[in-house]
Amino acid sequence: MKRCEWCEGDLLYIKYHDKEWGVPVHSDRKLFEFLILEGAQAGLSWITVLKKRSAYRAAFDKFDFNIIATYKESKIQSLLNNPGIIRNKLKVRAAVKNAHAFIKVREEFGTFNKYIWSFTEHKTIQNSWGSLKDIPANTIISDRMSKDLKKRGFTFVGSTICYAFMQAVGMVNDHTINCFRYKEIKSD
Repeated sequence: MKRCEWCEGDLLYIKYHDKEWGVPVHSDRKLFEFLILEGAQAGLSWITVLKKRSAYRAAFDKFDFNIIATYKESKIQSLLNNPGIIRNKLKVRAAVKNAHAFIKVREEFGTFNKYIWSFTEHKTIQNSWGSLKDIPANTIISDRMSKDLKKRGFTFVGSTICYAFMQAVGMVNDHTINCFRYKEIKSD
């Protein structure tokens, strides 16, 4: 069975690739989780984040943005001392700041899902990449998304992070055309 090149060699990567990556996500809590995890990845490999994901879920109250928005300094300090997560103070503080911004977007649009999927006209963009080297790090849409998220008070949402987010939550189908998941995602 042929898979995208990036996931070969690690069972956790393979499981993530086969079950989650590129599957359209419309749950606000799950979208928030991916937004925070993609920001945590900045400068690191995705496998590093995947290995810490269960610890993140426990540490960040299962990514309940309403709870995270209430975090005080003492909670932030306990997160910074938690060896199960990436203990970068800017990234931890960004999660709290982004929870506030996330709530404001929900107040304006009804759901974050409605807002974020508007960047792709509420449908998955079906790409047709032949190999990993063909896939861009960012696009005009991720540039626009990044700029708008920053305007709304989000941090750790550069264009490359936004494109990785779009890939993860199925806003784009970036499975290579020789990957068995490409057709599965395309037909969903």
